Amino acid sequence: MFYRDAGALKTSYAQEQAIFPVALDRWAVMALVAVGALVVPFVAGPYWLGSILLPCLILSLAAIGLNILTGYAGQLSLGSGAFMAVGAYAAVNLVIRLPGLPFPVSFVLAGMVAGAVGLAFGLLSLRIRGFYVAVATLAAQFLIEWICTHIPWLVLNTPSGVVSTPTLFLFGFGFSSVPSRYLVAFVTVVALAVVAKNLIRSSAGRALMAVRDHETAAELTGVDTTRAKLTAFAVSGFYCGVAGALWAFLYLGNVEIEAFSLHRSFQILFMVIIGGLGSILGSFLGAAFIVLLPVAIANAATLFGEALKPDVLANLELMIFGALIVAFLIIEPNGLARLAVKAKERLRRWPLPY
Repeated sequence: MFYRDAGALKTSYAQEQAIFPVALDRWAVMALVAVGALVVPFVAGPYWLGSILLPCLILSLAAIGLNILTGYAGQLSLGSGAFMAVGAYAAVNLVIRLPGLPFPVSFVLAGMVAGAVGLAFGLLSLRIRGFYVAVATLAAQFLIEWICTHIPWLVLNTPSGVVSTPTLFLFGFGFSSVPSRYLVAFVTVVALAVVAKNLIRSSAGRALMAVRDHETAAELTGVDTTRAKLTAFAVSGFYCGVAGALWAFLYLGNVEIEAFSLHRSFQILFMVIIGGLGSILGSFLGAAFIVLLPVAIANAATLFGEALKPDVLANLELMIFGALIVAFLIIEPNGLARLAVKAKERLRRWPLPY
């Protein structure tokens, strides 16, 4: 009986429109953020921070960007990896060529560059719909990959095409250790997740969902569908661009186009599908699932000794991914986020059976 919203009277519009109307939800999220910022960096080891939690956070941010475009606006995209590449290459050029610019500003500008590129390709969605939009974003993926590998200026004229990222400094403090890099990613992801949640709750977010549900009906009811689509592409590109900058500077330590290939775009799309379309929480759950599943499979494979060869293990991982995507589409199209909502509903009714 501890999880109830009965008796929680709302006396203002701010309380009525709160992100977490149930007090226990609000306290739980605040406690989770406090633990993630104040406890995890000092308790978790370098492996968990650098190899598990850090990619989970960064890929969650990219998944939020794609979820805004696909889950909320209904525009299928296969170019998330390309927009991450734009953010990564823009960030490394800004940080190295303008060393006096604080790196948070550089990352925001890199995200804006990626958002502008996303907006440019979003113009195509004004004339085409459905899978044709997916084909256009797929073309963006191939085009941006080609540009990043054939313009030496973007890679600072490096012969190998791989640019090592410098250590980030802010107010004289360097973010070179694993805990400090984790904290930068954590603060960035939490801040942008809150912004995305408020965006979805605004009139612009309602316009995105109206376009997703029925574009013609939305236009007839006064929704500016052109503005809504372009906003979705721009915001999605911004989030993926910031994620690409974080991925290059905090996780990889270099910028190379192979890290933002078509495989990355499909990986982010799988996160959104498994986590839940149209859900900020689903973006985090999908990213955690995609990152932790290979680790779980590798640990389970050790039980069989040498019976499972590396190539068999890699193919097994792909088979499990495919089977889970099909299973979620059939059994629970709304993904892990919907399962979490159902669990909360059962908890609110407990111990009553109805």
